[in-house]
Amino acid sequence: MKKSERLNQELIFLSAQHVFQLRDLMTEFNISKRTALRDIAELETLGLPFYVENGRHGGYHLISQKLLTPIYFNKEEIRAIFFALEALNSLSSTPFEKSYPQIRQKLLATMPAAQQADITKVLDVIHYYNVAPINAPANLAAITQAILENKIVAVTYTQYTPVKTQLQIYELFYRNGIWFCSAYDLQQKHWGTYRCDYMTELAIDQTQTATYSQAELSQLQQDYEQHYHDIPFKCRLTPFGKELFLKNNYPNMTLKTIEQVPYITGSYNQEELAYMTHYLITFGEHVTIEYPAQLKASYLQQLRTIMARYQ
Repeated sequence: MKKSERLNQELIFLSAQHVFQLRDLMTEFNISKRTALRDIAELETLGLPFYVENGRHGGYHLISQKLLTPIYFNKEEIRAIFFALEALNSLSSTPFEKSYPQIRQKLLATMPAAQQADITKVLDVIHYYNVAPINAPANLAAITQAILENKIVAVTYTQYTPVKTQLQIYELFYRNGIWFCSAYDLQQKHWGTYRCDYMTELAIDQTQTATYSQAELSQLQQDYEQHYHDIPFKCRLTPFGKELFLKNNYPNMTLKTIEQVPYITGSYNQEELAYMTHYLITFGEHVTIEYPAQLKASYLQQLRTIMARYQ
């Protein structure tokens, strides 16, 4: 490990300490006593605030954890940070008020001109393309707040027939251009995955105490996955079908290789038959459904419907 990287890791390590001994650094980073002493001297120069207490129970005491010097990043780490920000530019809606271009601009302004030029050059030749949000939800910040504060939300869900309900939300996630959240419906007494762009009139209930802890919500989700997806399926893939699967798949699916042949295995619920059919249609000639029969029948019916449009 380079010296600069070691000093950086030592700062991170010490940020969780109130007091430390010389041997702590020696053991954690596999360095000699002489190297540890030199590192401590350099950490002090960098701004690490501590004092030394002698005696049997002495050691290095950090004055204030809040005063620790900022973490230093090397050239490649800085490039990686800016590339990550650039990759998130397509997200026109996020749970955070500040946009990624604003954050990038602020960070760039803190750097020397030569480093700014290096970052700009890298981002001019390395690009990341992803699916932008199809619809921009207006309630991501409120959903995040409800999750972190363990609050219940009142919401109208409009994906099908508009329904007013109360949800305790467990997690928020983004995939394939859509923001989703996993939540427990307190009125219908069931777990579900909800599209955030179909959630309107969302308001956090500041008066009602949350019904479940985060650990209990996690267990509810696990129970749901085990019992809700009760119809097993298996589909054979071509090599290109495997590539398509790796680009787009869902938690109820697993890729398995049996005798050098790739397969999608997993399970779904009867309510998800149409979604499973639509998903498998996207594989074209690169998928063969082995079972169940109802999935084969639904798949063939969808193909007939498509073919009828061209006859």
